[in-house]
Amino acid sequence: MKLLEEEGVDFDRVDYFVDSLDEATLRDVLSKGDLSPRDVLRKRDKAYRDLGLDDEAVDDEAVISAIVEHPGLLQRPIIVKGKRAVLGRPIENVRALL
Repeated sequence: MKLLEEEGVDFDRVDYFVDSLDEATLRDVLSKGDLSPRDVLRKRDKAYRDLGLDDEAVDDEAVISAIVEHPGLLQRPIIVKGKRAVLGRPIENVRALL
C-alpha cells in the first residue's frame, strides 16, 4: 500500500474480514492474475492445516470455498488494476503492474 501511496496511485482498500469476499469476486481476481487458488493460499495460517489444504488431492473448488469461508487464508495484498491482478509480494509484482 505504501508504494501505491508514494506513486500517487488512487486505490480502494478492501478488508475481506469486514467486507466478505464472495466466490465470484475471488474467481475474477484469480483470472485477472492468472493465479490458481493455491497460489493465493497463506500456508502458515492455522486454517490451512486444520482444513487439510496441504493435501494436494484437495481440488481447486474446495480451496476456493475454504478461502471464501476463511478469508485469513488469502494472501494479502492482492492488487487489481483494470484487467490485471498481482500478489503484492514481492513488491516487484506491484511495480510491474503500475
